[in-house]
Amino acid sequence: MRVDLFDFHLPENSIALRPASPRDSARMLIVRPDGEPVLEDRGVLDLPSFLRPGDALVFNDTKVIPAQLEGVRYRGADISTPVSLTLHMRVAPSRWKAFARPARRLKPGDRISFGHGGNACLLGSLEAVVEEKGDAGEVTLRFDLSGPSLDEAIMAVGHIPLPPYIASKRAEDERDRADYQTVYAREEGAVAAPTAGLHFTDRLFAKLDEGGIERHFVTLHVGAGTFLPVKADDTADHVMHEEIGHVDRVTAAKLNAVRERGGRIVCVGTTSLRLIESAAAEDGNIRPWSGATGIFITPGYRFRAVDMLMTNFHLPKSTLFMLVSAFAGLETMHAAYAHAIATGYRFYSYGDSSLLFRKD
Repeated sequence: MRVDLFDFHLPENSIALRPASPRDSARMLIVRPDGEPVLEDRGVLDLPSFLRPGDALVFNDTKVIPAQLEGVRYRGADISTPVSLTLHMRVAPSRWKAFARPARRLKPGDRISFGHGGNACLLGSLEAVVEEKGDAGEVTLRFDLSGPSLDEAIMAVGHIPLPPYIASKRAEDERDRADYQTVYAREEGAVAAPTAGLHFTDRLFAKLDEGGIERHFVTLHVGAGTFLPVKADDTADHVMHEEIGHVDRVTAAKLNAVRERGGRIVCVGTTSLRLIESAAAEDGNIRPWSGATGIFITPGYRFRAVDMLMTNFHLPKSTLFMLVSAFAGLETMHAAYAHAIATGYRFYSYGDSSLLFRKD
């Protein structure tokens, strides 16, 4: 499909720079492609009223790490070249793939010292060698530290990698360390938050429990590739960056039991949806699953297991807008986004939410 079919105009003032407070006070647009009304303005706290006892919410419990690293490249006697790297996928206890800026300053064999973002006492506490250099600014780093020691060093010297549409307007601060994390995050490894989950609070969980709604957790470590623009003119020419995920045997069995008794699978966020669809067989049976997924969902995709999707509002011409268009219909989603813009919904990671029913 032509990528320009997924374009729309978004005013700058529609982009949220801070989340709603409290988290569950955000607005939520209900989108029923085959229902009446098709669009309905509600709030996140109204979520339980659109679910039935026995339905199951699926959350991504990944935890954002401070994966933005500022460093200085060493090559021989030349130590004056600053570089910025965003870790996006761990490939071994001591190795990460990362996006470098500017990538042209790096080549295999270069040594990088981190901790140059303003905290002088951390200089030299973390170092790495560039092992490989790939396409689109991607490099593979081998750190001097490994495993938990490396994790601790990254926590000390790294910064929260705010999405570019926020980072271009303000600097990351201490509030972001809490704001850009779901309240149920537990598996460290993401470099971007599963933002649909940012709206959940203990108050909302209590209402869901009262309604007999199950909740289950899977893990997909969201990578920085989620922010990369689609540069191809046709979706067939776009290559997705892979992300590491895991669905355990117990969770898969419980979700299959939900489906067997007529309950609905409701994914909180596109990350949990992509993971569940990666784990699902052709007949919709959800299998235990672990590994890297680069699933790219565009209109024409036949959804195997997911019935509903709660998600924030996404960028024009992004893979995520393509996904929601596949789920609820391209024409419906263009109408939904036009309505959201006209009525003041807040967009992107810190923005408002939507609840999509799958188009038959």
